[in-house]
Amino acid sequence: MISTNQIINQLTKLTYEESIHYLYNKLPMFSRSGAKAYKADLKNTIALCNYLNNPQNKIKTIHIAGTNGKGSVSHMLAAIFQENSYKTGLYTSPHLKDFRERIKINGSMITESFIVDFVEKTKFISEEIKPSFFELTFVMALDYFAQQKVDIAVIETGLGGRLDSTNVITPLLSIITNISFDHKDILGDTLAKIAFEKAGIIKPHIPVVIGESIPETKIVFKNKAEETHSPIFFAEEKSSISFSEYDVKHLDVEVLDKEKKEIKNYRLDLNGLYQEKNILTALTSVELLKNQFILKEEKIKSALSQVKKLTGLHGRWEVIGKKPTVVLDVAHNEDGIKQLIHQLHQSKYKDLHIVFGMVKDKDPDKVLNQLPITAKYYFTKAAIPRALPEDELLESAKQYGLVGKSYPDVNKALKEALSNASEGDMIVVCGSVFVVAEVNLSLDNL
Repeated sequence: MISTNQIINQLTKLTYEESIHYLYNKLPMFSRSGAKAYKADLKNTIALCNYLNNPQNKIKTIHIAGTNGKGSVSHMLAAIFQENSYKTGLYTSPHLKDFRERIKINGSMITESFIVDFVEKTKFISEEIKPSFFELTFVMALDYFAQQKVDIAVIETGLGGRLDSTNVITPLLSIITNISFDHKDILGDTLAKIAFEKAGIIKPHIPVVIGESIPETKIVFKNKAEETHSPIFFAEEKSSISFSEYDVKHLDVEVLDKEKKEIKNYRLDLNGLYQEKNILTALTSVELLKNQFILKEEKIKSALSQVKKLTGLHGRWEVIGKKPTVVLDVAHNEDGIKQLIHQLHQSKYKDLHIVFGMVKDKDPDKVLNQLPITAKYYFTKAAIPRALPEDELLESAKQYGLVGKSYPDVNKALKEALSNASEGDMIVVCGSVFVVAEVNLSLDNL
């Protein structure tokens, strides 16, 4: 017999669309509002976890921070665990097309019904403590992974590390991919200060892998690891790339194990040259995790050859069109653009067209001064409040000899680039995750 209260609950229950609208509009969202949506403490996250009976304590996790590369490493590791038959949770941000991309198990997105139920059951406490979008959605991921009884969950930080909402977990392994300038207003204006914030994910007695380091950041990581009695491993000391070759579909690498003096070959479907660094980080991490999981070499190779298929990763030197070649890349800060330019130097094309947009809280000068003056530019903006106006970006670009026009819409800019490009040309869409996210993959010419 259905009670009156159950009937009322069913009648008042939000739809999936209403639940998503609530998450986007009721809660402060960093991607839209910037720093004012950032909560520099763990109070709300801890309160939400307590309210839900601490799901973070019911799952095994791997915690990944870093300025660039953390998304790629997260997806590599998730693919490796999946391919080795472990039920694998993956939490990343931001999403490109669908909110549910943030929370996956074995490559499948979180269900709409779980989101609806979660929003409903946390409404009371959300109204009381007013968490940010990120705080609530991260705890949603924890609750989902716990209920689904995952074998392992790969957790990517949102921003920083020490005060990031994700830092309520105690992982089996911490990973820091690299340190470069980004979010200076929040994380600090020196690499050492940024490293300090990222190093905040290092937990007592928990091993940590450092993907890349320089003397300025290495000492920060060593000091933190010493303070917490955490074994620390530098990927660059464990292995190196002895040979690599890429084409539009693959990146083939030879990895030299410096201790065993062995060479292993891998074919990656993530073909950006910057993945050379990320695979070393991932492989170093895998070796440390082999004492707790059965991770077979043939399965590791298989996983790395199909990361996109297994996990749904997009926007990392992703070729979406040919004749002309059309590439999407989420590079958006000084180091990310530097890596993208390196890739361009290794690529073959006749003329280069760049569809480019940024957000207001990035340093445009640090990025614009790296971009090639020989390219034709299509300056644009994503449809979010944080977006840097396209005309303002155009004016800044002129100071660096960059020639182009401005467009108020990403797809108008891309369509114009497609109409101007010949078959042998290359078009790159970059500068912001949100610009890449708005690309309409059904454009006629693609």
